[in-house]
Amino acid sequence: MKYFFLFISAFTFAQQTKSVDFKTVNGHIAIDPNSKSVNGDVTYTFEVLKPIDTIKIDAQNMTFSKVELNHKNISFATNGKELLLIYPFQKGKNSVQFSYEAKPKQTIYFVGSEATDNLQIWTQGQGKYTSHWFPSFDDVNEKVIFNMEITFDSNYQVISNGVLKSKSEDKNNTHWKYQMQKPMSSYLLMLAIGKYDKTILKAKSGIPLELYLDPKDVSRHEPTYRYSKEIFDYLEKEIGVKYPWKIYRQVPVSEFLYAGMENTSSTLFANRYVVDNIGFEDRSYTNVNAHELAHQWFGDLVTAKSGKDHWLQEGFATYYALLAERSIYGDDYFYSKLYESSLQLKQASKTDTIPVLNAKASSLSFYQKGAWALHVLREGIGEEPFIKAVRNYLKKYSYQNVTTQNFFDEIKKVSDYDLVNFSKIWLESPEFNSNIANELLAKNNTMKVQLEVVKLRNKPLVEKYNLFEKTLQSEVYFTAKEAIVGQLFKEKFEDKKHLLLLGMQTQNIQVRQAVASTLQKIPEEFRAEYETLLDDKSYQTQELALYNLWNNFPNKRNDYLTKTKDWIGFNDFNLRILWLSLAVSTPEYASNKETYIQELVDYSSTKYEATTRQNALEYLLNFNIINEAILKNLVNATTHHMWQFSKFGRDNIRILLKNPEIRSTFQTILPNLNEKEQFQLDRLLKE
Repeated sequence: MKYFFLFISAFTFAQQTKSVDFKTVNGHIAIDPNSKSVNGDVTYTFEVLKPIDTIKIDAQNMTFSKVELNHKNISFATNGKELLLIYPFQKGKNSVQFSYEAKPKQTIYFVGSEATDNLQIWTQGQGKYTSHWFPSFDDVNEKVIFNMEITFDSNYQVISNGVLKSKSEDKNNTHWKYQMQKPMSSYLLMLAIGKYDKTILKAKSGIPLELYLDPKDVSRHEPTYRYSKEIFDYLEKEIGVKYPWKIYRQVPVSEFLYAGMENTSSTLFANRYVVDNIGFEDRSYTNVNAHELAHQWFGDLVTAKSGKDHWLQEGFATYYALLAERSIYGDDYFYSKLYESSLQLKQASKTDTIPVLNAKASSLSFYQKGAWALHVLREGIGEEPFIKAVRNYLKKYSYQNVTTQNFFDEIKKVSDYDLVNFSKIWLESPEFNSNIANELLAKNNTMKVQLEVVKLRNKPLVEKYNLFEKTLQSEVYFTAKEAIVGQLFKEKFEDKKHLLLLGMQTQNIQVRQAVASTLQKIPEEFRAEYETLLDDKSYQTQELALYNLWNNFPNKRNDYLTKTKDWIGFNDFNLRILWLSLAVSTPEYASNKETYIQELVDYSSTKYEATTRQNALEYLLNFNIINEAILKNLVNATTHHMWQFSKFGRDNIRILLKNPEIRSTFQTILPNLNEKEQFQLDRLLKE
């Protein structure tokens, strides 16, 4: 029977969206963090447009009961991927009700635990499909009005899409009822559960802006959400179409797969962007903030019909995010970021043969080249016509799916710009047109200087020395000065000493950081100057400076470690982990090395996020500090949902297994691991 229904799925349902239009869904679900399961009751309303005998709802590995059509039992089947409703459907309005249970393998993530008081549950539908935790539609062209009621432990906040209509307690649980007013694609359905404090701002247009934070991070609220209201107000005005949803939320979550995700009305973003004032200098949420907000229009309000037109989402969000940053940081910042992306695209085009208008295009193409296309188009047709065309495009196709041609049709109404040639150059060719890009960049004085500096990169230092000296002493934007420092890397110290001093004297964090990373071998005569980097208000600079100074001046190690013993760094403890690694590796420093090793091992355990764990494990392995606890933590890394960390674990285990003694230790710990860990390690041992 299974194969019969798989055949039906492939043959019949390609045309389902033409025969059936799903309108609304009411979901009432409960989540069990112990069994990592979801169960609930679901009601869909839909209209049959043409007679059809089977309707599908995407549902990965779910079990169903009480399936009713218009409150009467109906035949149904499942094939592991879909719920199949079998009935001679005729034209007209209907509703289907059912109960379901699921133990999702992906898309919904359970992080931390109740026992350690750091439990978070969150979803990521794009690219992984919401149908793993809620019966819905993997086809982005099926848009539905979602209304969700979620039951969970009253000690936690529960966040979903839309307006919170009601919240009622029942014994130890709370029922959270969220409602949307307009339809959206299923991949934008979200859920976040955790312990949060909430701050509410109001946009100029009156939209409530809810900003969430873990209570332990309350002191980081201002730098984390700096410019949030300004970004919202700017984008609403610049885009020219009122924010399309009733509320906007931003929620940081642990172990997130990406930088952020633009779920309709409720953005999730990675915990790494929760920063203090110093962290803001190196790891600001500003761009991600603006990017995900821009998606509320481009992606959520209008959604690309297929992967081929994905740039209509990512290119537009990248374009508007940079405009928002321009309004905050100014023109020099704007052009420097454009230049940075132009270099990436130029380099990538040497090997990347897939153009923007292709579902298999790279993220760099969809995001950055798509954005460049819009900057060039805006220059070509003029600012006012561009804004008008975008406004008309959004209004005409609100809550619908779109193609590139739909956007072009609106451009044609305001301009006779050659869109055929434009499309060939920017969307259909894998090349990056540096000539057109440089013409746009040359509008900015900093870029003129920077492009001049770049032209000199292969010239002897003596021929460009005067220009470099003059530029480092000028008021030009810091990126031009960074470019100069970058060209000094291979020069003899005596030849570049004065220029490095000028770079340090700029008192610009980024230029000084460039010096810190460029000068890994530090002469004694430059030591005192380099030591001033330890006091820079930048955790990245401090990390570079401490490591390089420790490495270059063994006789000063105790002094450096004493000065920096209270450093913590970002919320991934980058400075603390470095300090512990250096302290353990400095024979004459302190007597309680076992305490330091234990703290370092602790950072590599499941108590912390993947970025913290990987950082700790890298230092432990690099300094050849290996014991059973470290090896167990490394094996656990192979089971993590973040593929980068999982790969890190596997790659390092493969290297360690070449050592017979360590291989024997791995074999010893194997029986004491959990099932997932045993599976991964056993597989690696057999390679």
